[in-house]
Amino acid sequence: MRGKLVQKIWQSNPAIYAPAKYKRACRYDVFIPDRIADIEFTMSATLTGLVSEAEGAIRALNAAGGNALGPLARLLLRTESIASSKVEGMQLGVRELARAEAKTDSGQKVGTTAAEVLANIDAMVLAVDEGAAASTFDIDQITAIHRRLMERATNAKIAGVIRTNQNWIGGNDYNPCGADYVPPPPEEVEPLLQDLCADVNADLLSPLVQAAIVHAQFETIHPFADGNGRTGRALVHVVLKRRGIAPYYVPPISVAIAATRSRYIDALTSFRFDSMATWIEYFADATARSAHLAKRYLEAVQALRSRWEAKVRQLPEVPRADSTVWEVIEVLPAHPMITVPIAAAATKRSKPATYQAFEILQQAGVLVPTSTGRRNQSWEAEGLLDLIADLEDGTLDEASRSEVRSS
Repeated sequence: MRGKLVQKIWQSNPAIYAPAKYKRACRYDVFIPDRIADIEFTMSATLTGLVSEAEGAIRALNAAGGNALGPLARLLLRTESIASSKVEGMQLGVRELARAEAKTDSGQKVGTTAAEVLANIDAMVLAVDEGAAASTFDIDQITAIHRRLMERATNAKIAGVIRTNQNWIGGNDYNPCGADYVPPPPEEVEPLLQDLCADVNADLLSPLVQAAIVHAQFETIHPFADGNGRTGRALVHVVLKRRGIAPYYVPPISVAIAATRSRYIDALTSFRFDSMATWIEYFADATARSAHLAKRYLEAVQALRSRWEAKVRQLPEVPRADSTVWEVIEVLPAHPMITVPIAAAATKRSKPATYQAFEILQQAGVLVPTSTGRRNQSWEAEGLLDLIADLEDGTLDEASRSEVRSS
């Protein structure tokens, strides 16, 4: 056991509105993990090979990016955010989310679930842009990521607030007695987070092992009342970016996790109570699979973008080389459903020039309007949402890529 169980008494509370059995005092065990600095762990040759293979897959993904790194990186980050939300049970269709994203870009309101998933995208961007770039990563960066994640949730009052009460996973809603897991008591949280941040700033372990341990330890601490899983998976991106193994693209590891959620939970449990090797093996496998999937996806998006360019070149009047049309095509992978204001901001071109580009792209069949009205109009990038759906489901294969190339 990498820590200790401490038995505590939950005090009786006759005043709460609950069945009588939950009002009585009861015993429960909290888990206080060892500090990361105190963990001793030796990997077998087999596990070392798996870790090396996963890190090689991340490097291969980053080497294969080609042009337009920004839009493609955002698309993978978007996929990671959506899959991370899916792990927590927040399901939203690909097109439904894309429409919500376009509405948000236009200042319109969206549903609660959509708002929270979109906030997860913002939190991931913050994690990568600021958390990974900070000279020293500390608790303020963690709370900033959580604040961005939860600021549009129904329980937004907890955004960025480290818990001061005992929380628990499973069991009942009234007390932690009989819960599946009870994290450390509140007074232990800040020292444990300080130790975790010290490890984020270190480079003694291989990048993948470091990311695996940081994530598992964060989930073990469970420092927030809600949003721990998504915040903890964002920390994986922070570590891999800080260590330089993923300068452009971090694979959407949550895609693999969402597909194997029960194994993920079992592996996290093994980190706490049994086998570090089981957790690192799971994490390395999930990372390698997601990196290979992302590499195939980037190839498919590049092929799709070439198809868009070919459609434009088949028009009776081909736009000049400096036309806004080509710049809109370049940023499209980051915005599967796009508006003129967003495209103008992304390309740094005027709105009139962008409107003209949209007309040409619509004529070529690259952009498809999502409604007939002019007010708050958005366009869908032809073929892109289907690819995104395949990526988010973890089902992108050679047949999907062949269809893109031949269409």
